[in-house]
Parts: sequence; C-alpha cells; structure tokens
Amino acid sequence: IPLFGDDPIEHGLNEGNHEQVLRSLQAEPAYASLFAEAFPDQSDPLSGDLAWDNIVKALASFVRGLISFDSDYDRGAMSEDALRGVRLFNSERLECFHCHAGYNFTDATTDRLTTFNTLLFHNTGLYNIDGLGAYPVPNTGRHEVTGNPGHMGQFRAPGLRNVALTAPYNHDGSVDTLEDVIRNYAAGGRLRVSPPYPGDGRMNPYKDGFIVSFSITESEIQDLVAFLESLTDQAFITNPRFSNPWTDNSNKGLTP
Repeated sequence: IPLFGDDPIEHGLNEGNHEQVLRSLQAEPAYASLFAEAFPDQSDPLSGDLAWDNIVKALASFVRGLISFDSDYDRGAMSEDALRGVRLFNSERLECFHCHAGYNFTDATTDRLTTFNTLLFHNTGLYNIDGLGAYPVPNTGRHEVTGNPGHMGQFRAPGLRNVALTAPYNHDGSVDTLEDVIRNYAAGGRLRVSPPYPGDGRMNPYKDGFIVSFSITESEIQDLVAFLESLTDQAFITNPRFSNPWTDNSNKGLTP
C-alpha cells in the first residue's frame, strides 16, 4: 500500500507511471553500477523483464536489514523510571503487552519460529462517529479491504521500537503525544466532542476486548513513557547506512 496507494499518495507508484519510474532509475549512474554489483549474473539488471523483480528484491533486502536491537532496553541500561514503566507495561492492569508482544513489541510479527501464523487486528476505540462504531472514510482499517462491518476500525498493532521518534500517533496521526495515547487507553477509548469526527470511541461496539479503562497516575504515565523512550536505538537511527544518500547531491556512502 505505501508503494501503490493513492489516498494518500506515499511512494507514488501507480498503473500508469511504471515506465517513467523505471527510466528515472535507469538514468541514475549510481544505480546502474549498484544493481550491476548486486546482480552480477545479469548483463543489465535494470532493463528487460527482470527489472522490476530486481527492484523489489533490492527493496526487500534493504528492509530486512533494518534491524534495531541496541536500545537501553536491550542493553539492560534502563533508568529507574523506565524499569517502573516496563512493569506497568507488562501488568494485567494496563494490558499493553497483550497486543505489543515479543521482541518487536507487536503481535503482528511473524518469523520462522512462529507456530501459528494468525493475522491479528485491533480496534482501539479511537472513533465512533455515528454511534454505531464507524471510523472516518477511507481510513476504516481492515474493513476497508474486507467490507466486513465487524472489521471496522481494526488495524495491526504497530511495533514500539523507536516509538518516541515517530509522533504523531495512531493509524491516522491524530494523537500528538505518547502521554495522550496512554490517556486514551486509560479511558477505554477516545471521546471527541468537537470536529472533526466527534464521537465516543469508548462506546465503539467493535472495540477490542483488551481496551478497557484503567486507573493510572500522571507519574505512572511518565514512567511508562520513560520505558517507551528506552526503546530508542541511537546506533540505529544514526547509522549512515540508513541515511539519505542524496542529501549532498551525490551518492556518497551509497552501497549495495
């Protein structure tokens, strides 16, 4: 969807511009040499029938290399605030760990050790614009694809690594801070009384069973945020391998 989606347009591929995009890649000398190195058994890996297959493989290889496991949390270097926060995160009172589970803090992760590959989606009570559970069109989540009313507002749980750097939050960026995300969960959903899209998400009939109200103090909210901030991997976010290679109008540092 990020590659081909048109509402919103993200990467911008569509049915009519494949050739234009391919020509722009072919015209960049750095890509010509890099693709030749990555696919040495092909005489011209950016042309012919294999061009798009090679581009997809190159993108997939890059994404598989985006590995972030060197945060304070991973190194056991958490502050006292963060240690209190992780205990809250894993408590039955808050229920966070049920959906944000595993090494990526999401139940959407599958790998070679996964026994049952079950797709899990969650409605967090963010909207209820008609009093019957509706989310704003076209961002209706799983329902957008299936058309099943029971799938309204269901999304996969995002991973939480480096989450302190990814504001604004929720599927549509409608929540500004981690503190407000936690407050919405504490309320059992979000109540909106003013436009756009007013409604009581706490009463959404499709809300996930784990989204129940809980009591939490402001100091506990800050402890929980401290834990989430401990998932920031400074080595990962400053690694030049993942930086924009074109910022200085050259391909300096661009390697296969």
